[in-house]
Formats: sequence, C-alpha cells, structure tokens
Amino acid sequence: MYKNPSVMAMDFEGVLIPEIWIAVAEKTGIEELYLTTREVPDYEALMNGRLRILKENNITLMDIQNVIGTVEPLNGASDFLSWARKKTQVIILTDSFYEFVKPFMPRLEYPTIFCNSLEIDEKGTITGYHLRQKDGKRKAVIALKNIGFEVISIGDSYNDATMLSTADYGILYRPSEKVVQDFPQFKVCDNYGDLRKYIEDYLSSDE
Repeated sequence: MYKNPSVMAMDFEGVLIPEIWIAVAEKTGIEELYLTTREVPDYEALMNGRLRILKENNITLMDIQNVIGTVEPLNGASDFLSWARKKTQVIILTDSFYEFVKPFMPRLEYPTIFCNSLEIDEKGTITGYHLRQKDGKRKAVIALKNIGFEVISIGDSYNDATMLSTADYGILYRPSEKVVQDFPQFKVCDNYGDLRKYIEDYLSSDE
C-alpha cells in the first residue's frame, strides 16, 4: 500500500523557544508587550500595537536582539527537534522575523524555517514589517499537501489554528486555556514526551 511521505510543519515561539516579546516585556517592564497571539487573535493589530510601543519607548532592533541573546530554547527543544528529524522531515513556520530568530539557528542545528521580515530605518528603529504572504502558515501547509506530502502540524496560538486545521493531523502544544476552549478539535499536550507519543502513534497508524 502506498502512503504519502510525511512532513512536520511546526510553530517556533512557544513550541521550541520562549515567546520573544514576553522576554522583551520582562526586560523593559512594559506590560502591553506581554500580549501574544495566545491572547490576541488579530496578528496585524497585535504587531501594530507592538511597533507603537517600541517607538514610544525608543526601543531599537539592537535592544531586542540583545534580549534575544539571553534567551535559550525551551528545555528539551533541541532533543525533540533532533528526534523529529529522524522520524520525518521538519519545517518551522513562524510569524516571527528573520532578524529575531537568527541567534537560535546554531543552537537548534540550523532547522529549515520560514519567517517574515522587519523594516528597519537608519537609526535601527523597527518601522514596519513584511509578511511573506497573509495566512502564510496555512498556505505553506496547502502547498505541501498539493505536492504530495501528509502534514503533521504543531502550534500553540490563535495564529496557528488555520495551519492545524489544514494539516492532516493538528496538535496544540502548551496552549492557553482560551485557545483549548476555542479549538477543541485538536489534540493537546504540554510536554515533549507526550508530543513524541502523539506523533509516533499517528505515523504508525497507517503502516
């Protein structure tokens, strides 16, 4: 019996690394920066609010990168990613930015990652952002399915919902209670051990 090859399309922040904006909030003490896509479904409104806050507080890209330099991947993330690559192909789909994720690449053995990009002025101020395409996570999963892959998807927030819904198998990893309530159709787990089990069970179900 023929079975399409599998690929895992997974989120980055909240799944493999801590939320970058929360780290910035902790460093600066700015309460509004604690908000993430776990609480705010409208990504455009969330990012526009963040840019406004950065401008009002004269926070530059360098300031944020200095915070990022102190952030380590989640405990067990590197081992999980190494395990996942032995089971299937892995692509990270994130609404974060290349300018933010670059420091994590060597610590996670340079995974394939699709990000967005920031617009920076001559003073190093973040003045805007550029999405590769709107709802890019979902469209990436559609593209993978259209070229013959079976897609397992992992995310934690509202901005992952369309990706998980489009995939053949969607898992919420360490989501907020509100996200769990709003998307009861997805498997939910809060540790890499259970996540491995869900993936193994799914991959072996059609063997």
